[in-house]
Amino acid sequence: MTRHGPMNEFCWMDLKTRDPAGTAAFFSSVLGWDFAVDEEDWRRAVKISAGGDRIGGVSDLAQPVYPPGTPPHIAFYLAVDDVDHRTALAVTNGAQVVVPPFDAGDQGRIATLIDPVGAALSLWRPRGFAGWPVSAEAEGTPHHAVLACEDPERAREFYTRTTGTPLGRAAFRKAAPAPAGTDAGTAAGSAPRWELALAVHDPDAVADRARAHGPDLVTLTGEGHHRVVRLRSPEGLTFQVQGGGEHVPVPGR
Repeated sequence: MTRHGPMNEFCWMDLKTRDPAGTAAFFSSVLGWDFAVDEEDWRRAVKISAGGDRIGGVSDLAQPVYPPGTPPHIAFYLAVDDVDHRTALAVTNGAQVVVPPFDAGDQGRIATLIDPVGAALSLWRPRGFAGWPVSAEAEGTPHHAVLACEDPERAREFYTRTTGTPLGRAAFRKAAPAPAGTDAGTAAGSAPRWELALAVHDPDAVADRARAHGPDLVTLTGEGHHRVVRLRSPEGLTFQVQGGGEHVPVPGR
């Protein structure tokens, strides 16, 4: 297999959870995702599909490879041309290396970093691993990635210098202040993180399905075409949801 889309775009995600069954039940109910063991993978890894297109995987944090106390989170993979070279450039531009470059079997080469604004990501040079398709129209497919932080221009410049070109299908935004009297969550004061925006046909219906699992699992911001629905799983895994599909431009680039 070859990469579906261009380099310098996010191409895959891995939901790292302490409750694989509960995570699958929530996102299947709310987004219609399918969670199934990949019978062609010797690891028998669980893969996530939207409308027949594979978009991510699931990892169980109870496995011994993860340090005790690792919180549930979503790992995102950025496709690059040369992991070792881009990792070196990332360090020069202010990133910290969490996991140095290594070969992930015959699937590709990977390194995990913390960027200068504090967001984690993995650089990925695909070999046999295809990544998600970039023009899928199925419900719940990836549309673009969003990084909200205190200094979005610094973040944007870091990725441009590291990859050699502006990131595709990515938006950089100023982090909003946390509402008074509430948990900061992904707002100012917490560690920045990449978040995936998903394309759906009816954001309100998605929000209603999420609220059936708990009234605090949905946050609404903006109006009209700028309206964003943020979903949070019971474990705290978050996604943005927007209507309109592929023709909607990436905001805040």
